Amino acid sequence: MHKVYLVIQREYLARVKKKSFLVATLLTPLIFPAIMAVFVWLAAVEEKGNQSLRVIELVDETGLFFMESSEQYAFSSSVKNLEEAKALVNKGERYGALYLPKMELSAPKGIQFYGLENPSTSLIGYLEVALKRKIEDQRLYSKGIDPKVLKQIRTEVKVQSLTLGESGEEKITDANVNYALGFLTGILIYVFIFIYGNQIMQGVIEEKSTRIVEILVSSLRPFQLMMGKIVGIGAVGLTQFLIWVLLVSTLSTLVMGVLGMQMPQQQAMEMANPEIMAATPDSGELGAILQVIGGIDFVSLVVAFVFYFLGGYLLYGALFAAVGAAVDAPSDAQQFMFPITIPLLIGYMGLFVFVLQDPSSSTSFWLSIIPLTSPIAMMGRISYGVPFWELALSLGLLVLGFLGTTWLAAKIYRIGILMHGTKPSYKTIWKWVKSSN
Repeated sequence: MHKVYLVIQREYLARVKKKSFLVATLLTPLIFPAIMAVFVWLAAVEEKGNQSLRVIELVDETGLFFMESSEQYAFSSSVKNLEEAKALVNKGERYGALYLPKMELSAPKGIQFYGLENPSTSLIGYLEVALKRKIEDQRLYSKGIDPKVLKQIRTEVKVQSLTLGESGEEKITDANVNYALGFLTGILIYVFIFIYGNQIMQGVIEEKSTRIVEILVSSLRPFQLMMGKIVGIGAVGLTQFLIWVLLVSTLSTLVMGVLGMQMPQQQAMEMANPEIMAATPDSGELGAILQVIGGIDFVSLVVAFVFYFLGGYLLYGALFAAVGAAVDAPSDAQQFMFPITIPLLIGYMGLFVFVLQDPSSSTSFWLSIIPLTSPIAMMGRISYGVPFWELALSLGLLVLGFLGTTWLAAKIYRIGILMHGTKPSYKTIWKWVKSSN
């Protein structure tokens, strides 16, 4: 055990002391906010540049439509025909021309927009929504129904979602917030497994190609070397993640304090207080969102993330180490990476197709139970709420899966780490697995 600890210490310190680790760890929490700040600034600049009114010539052969202007688009209605409208566009006097031919209102066809540049999706969407309403109004008139009466009786309905606890308590939930948390944590697990798994494989290949491993195995068993590498690099990843959490939390608190704002958790606690809610009845959607955030158990979420990160990393890390031991160069590892990446891709795609869409479906359940996909899939479900027995079963099977892949990888690692000059096939690796100790 002491020898394994020495390998862990070596792998951990060798990577943590690198300048690249320090730069990535300290700058990554700043990169994403910086990118978002740049995007917000560009959006503000573009919005300011788009404040000039864009005039669209309306050619209406039906004579039924009057298009209201908006802050960004103004419609000019005249008796000009389509060719004259196109000429105005070519001269730069109009941003575009909207052509409404004579048509059946029950099946409108032939509506066209002409411009000197490709119109944005927002403009086309705006025109489609506006024309849809106008056509519906005209059809109502033709049926003898006043659209104004219909608008008066139309009512917007919002359904608030609440989850009942075992002891009868009620918790406000929001599918969008749960989706965002599941998406973020699931993707982080997927990315971390790939990044640090590849680091294990690259490290094993490098030591094998430089023959350093032959010196190392003279003083410790191959299994001890493999486990030391896996745990050491995993500790690096966990350290990096915890530093990111602390940095993001600290920076967010400082920025909020400078701007005179509170953290969402603090605001949510205040909003959840009946007296404060009574004093601020117009909390609106912000209050509802803050209540949802306040009802999320972030401690359990972070603890689950750490467990599934470690479990998934250890499970796949052993397989990455086995691949690294079996080959002499990274280019030779591609053929053996395929069986490893397929379950990861299934978990990744299942996260979007099944888990985040319906976390209670049978497919989502099995994806979060099977060890090869559970680290990604279960993180997508946890924010929605998972029964304790499912979580315990998933974690138990993940531990068994890690033990199984470690046993399998140890069989390959023990022989492959000392093999040089040959390109093993799947048949050769199977023989290594079947060989006795």
